Amino acid sequence: MKSDISILIVDDEEMMRNLLEKILSREGYRLLTATDGIEALETLKSENVSLVISDMKMPRMDGFELLKIIKREHANIGIIIMTAYGDTYTVKDALLLGADEYITKPFKSYEISLVVERAYWRILSSQERLQDIQAGD
Repeated sequence: MKSDISILIVDDEEMMRNLLEKILSREGYRLLTATDGIEALETLKSENVSLVISDMKMPRMDGFELLKIIKREHANIGIIIMTAYGDTYTVKDALLLGADEYITKPFKSYEISLVVERAYWRILSSQERLQDIQAGD
């Protein structure tokens, strides 16, 4: 059930946070927001989050640094990277660092919904595989 899925939206632009909240709340997800990577890490300490959607370019802590820390300290949380820069190197680097999906801004509302759905199912299937492996021990 989508209401069991908690998504943290991390973007320094209020308009983008509000847009994502509007789109994803219609889908039934539970949503949290943060204005930058530092605020996002504070939220992760106190909230159960399934998925993080993070912009790449932010003050104080950018999306790359946030991605590295989440993958190191919260490996079970999925990450979708947003970039306004259709730069293939940025996307490639994010995927190599462990991002589950990416989306390039500007995007259509159905595109973000599809990317979130795809990321969530990928994370869920990898967690199930890990449980199967651990059960076989």
